[in-house]
Amino acid sequence: MAHRIITQVVFTGARIVGRAVAESYRQAAATQKYAAATQNTGNTFSSSNITMEEACKILNIGPSRMGQIDMEHVTERFKRLFDLNEPGKGGSFYLQSKILRARERIEREVRHYQQVAEREAELKEGWKPKMSKD
Repeated sequence: MAHRIITQVVFTGARIVGRAVAESYRQAAATQKYAAATQNTGNTFSSSNITMEEACKILNIGPSRMGQIDMEHVTERFKRLFDLNEPGKGGSFYLQSKILRARERIEREVRHYQQVAEREAELKEGWKPKMSKD
């Protein structure tokens, strides 16, 4: 009689563990699909989910036209706002982090447009292999 109860407990436990493993696998697969889908959103959002418009508003810079932003002006605005929001001087760490993310977003956007322009210039120019004498 005792062996029957022990067997029943073991099989019930195995069934519960099996269902939990299957459910966790399904959940992990769904999370992976979601991550892959959100990763391919394009240039609208960065990893910090700040749009280019929001970044320009945070740093009080005019809207970007195909990556044509004066980076010296961006750096100047960043330094000024970052220093004004120093937590040791009564500023806000949250605002400092927003300002930092805005600058990173603008730099990433400008870098992207520069790479695209370089690629287009190279394609227009044509591929010219470098010849060297051995």
